Amino acid sequence: MIKRREFITLLGGAVAWPLAARAQQPALPVVGFLHNGTPDQSANLVAGFRKGLSEAGYVEGHNVAIEFRWANNELDRLPELAADLVRRRVAVIATGTTNATLAAKAATTTIPIVFHAAVDPVRAGLVASLNRPGGTVTGVNSMSGDLGAKRLRLLHEVVPRAERFVYLSSTTSPDQGSALANLQAAASALGGQIEIFYADTNGEIDAAFESLAQKRIDALVLSESPRWQQRRVQIAALATHFRLPAIYADREIAAAGGLMSYGPDLADAIRQSGVYVGRILKGEKPADLPVIRAVRFEFVINMPAAKLLNLTFPPGLLAIADEVIE
Repeated sequence: MIKRREFITLLGGAVAWPLAARAQQPALPVVGFLHNGTPDQSANLVAGFRKGLSEAGYVEGHNVAIEFRWANNELDRLPELAADLVRRRVAVIATGTTNATLAAKAATTTIPIVFHAAVDPVRAGLVASLNRPGGTVTGVNSMSGDLGAKRLRLLHEVVPRAERFVYLSSTTSPDQGSALANLQAAASALGGQIEIFYADTNGEIDAAFESLAQKRIDALVLSESPRWQQRRVQIAALATHFRLPAIYADREIAAAGGLMSYGPDLADAIRQSGVYVGRILKGEKPADLPVIRAVRFEFVINMPAAKLLNLTFPPGLLAIADEVIE
């Protein structure tokens, strides 16, 4: 017969054991996510990242935790945000932009980094080679800088008489030399010429468009830059106001009233990086994971914008568009 005191002791042990077992369970691995923009602007990217993680067997809150760091379009905050993730001792850092990747790479030489980058990652010094990255960095490359020439050709099909083009870029967009060289070659092949303008702030963007109107520029190619996200409505409205046909890298600008866009499906590219993060969490090394080339691209046409500019899209372009906004 168990005495009352012994029973209470046994009962107390039975309650304490599962509590102690739960306390001893290993903490979830933590993934850092570093991006130039804001959560609102990047909701589709976050959804894509979580989808990629789930494809690799990781679900946030179940067997992985994610620490998000947003620069809110203030690029000078990226180094400190990257350092904060390093202090947090995250298992992997995922980056959504080239600038974020450079900041993360400068902050750590030991924590694996999985990037999404629009520029050539070898030329930018992110990896040793695409097939054998080496070190602790790998990721997904959309090579948007190489897409500028294709954007110019698409734009020329809509405005075939155009001869004077401008490439409007942010001063913080990496690898502009390569992108501009490709654009100059494409413009020359079309019998035209292209010059580069730089703008970052709202005032600089306004001034750039006014200058383009005074110069009687025929058409505009906008560079890929996270800075444009927060100014997409302004940019689309200015292009319409100055009756300037333009093509953009980001679908969001076309959706905001821009004429057309051609660029990588960023949500899918970030999904692919999420898969790589999951594989690294399972023990694979970044040095052994080749840089992935983005495989999905979107061509978006905005018909109301075309009507405002009195432009007609050739049937061939309409046929190959992934989305036509009516």
